[in-house]
Amino acid sequence: MIKQTFAALAATVALSGAALAETAVPFALDWKFEGPAAPYFVAIDDGYFGEQDLSVEISAGQGSLDAIPKVATGAFPVGFADINSLIKFLDQNPGAPVTAVMMIYDKPPFAVVGRKSLGVEAPKDLEGKVLGAPPPDGAWAQFPAFASANDLDMSKITVEPVGFPTREPMLAEGNVAAITGFSFSSYLNLVRLGVPEDDISTILMADHGLQLYGNAIIVNTDYAAENPEIITGFLTAIAAGWKDAIADPAGAIESLITRNPAADADLEQRRLQLSIDANVLTDYAETNGMGGIDPARLDVALEQLAETYEFQNAPDASLYFTDAYLPDAAARMLK
Repeated sequence: MIKQTFAALAATVALSGAALAETAVPFALDWKFEGPAAPYFVAIDDGYFGEQDLSVEISAGQGSLDAIPKVATGAFPVGFADINSLIKFLDQNPGAPVTAVMMIYDKPPFAVVGRKSLGVEAPKDLEGKVLGAPPPDGAWAQFPAFASANDLDMSKITVEPVGFPTREPMLAEGNVAAITGFSFSSYLNLVRLGVPEDDISTILMADHGLQLYGNAIIVNTDYAAENPEIITGFLTAIAAGWKDAIADPAGAIESLITRNPAADADLEQRRLQLSIDANVLTDYAETNGMGGIDPARLDVALEQLAETYEFQNAPDASLYFTDAYLPDAAARMLK
C-alpha cells in the first residue's frame, strides 16, 4: 500500500512538473469563435501545443486589425491578422516589432457580398448603390484596390459606415445593397438571417483582380528573436490543427462548440468548410505546405496596395513576412 501511494505521488509530481514546464503563449484571434477558428482549438484538444511544451490560451478579437497592435505592443506574443493591414501598420509605425510568420489564408476571403434582388451580382453593379462597410473591416481596407482593379467610380458608390453586429442585418433588411466582409462569415450570417441562398452574390476580390494575401500568424519580433523554438513549435502545432480540421471538420467543430456553446454547429461547420475550400487548401498550399508565400506574388500585392495607399516609406517585403520560424514543409502538409 505504501509503495502504491508513493508511486501515485511520484506520478503526480511528474505530471505537475510537466505542466509547469509548459510555456504560456497567449494567442490573439482576429474575430469571434466561429468555424475558421476551430483548428486552433483542435491544436489544443489534440495535444499538438502540449507536444511542443506550450500552453495556449486563445482570445477572441474584434476585426482584422485588432490583433496587430496587441502583438506589436507585446501584450500578446502571437496573433492572427490580415497581412495587408499589417503592411500599412508597419508603414505608419516604422520599426514596430511585429511581422507575419505563417500564411493561413493563401487566398484571402475579402469580399463584397450583395443581394441579387437588390441589383448586385458583379463589381460594376455597386455603382449607384449603397455599400455597408465597417471601418475596421479587413475587406473594406482592401476595397480601394479592388475598386481600382475593376475601374469603379467611387463617386457613384454611397459608402455607409456600419458596425459589425449590424452589417448583415442591414443587408438582410435591404437598407444597403451590399457589404464588405469575409466571404464565409457574411454569406452564412445572411443565411442565418433568412436570406435565400440563391439571392446572395459573393464577389471575391481575389477572383476580380487582386493578388493580395489574407490573414497570417503574426508575432512580436522581439519575443520571436528571443524564443525561436517556441514560435516554431507554435507554428508546427497550428499546421497539425489545420490538418486535423481538414480531415475531420465535424470533429473540429466539436472543439469549437466547447468554447462557444451558443454557436450553431451545422452553420459553423459550413463556415469552416467554406474557408478550407476557398482560402486555405489552395493549389499552392497543397503543393508547398501551409504557411509560405510566393515572393513574386507579394511584390505584385505591394504594387496593388500602392495604387490606392500612399506609402510613407518605400515598401520592403522583408519587413512584412519571414519564413525563418516555419517548420519543415513535411510538417506543414495539409493532407
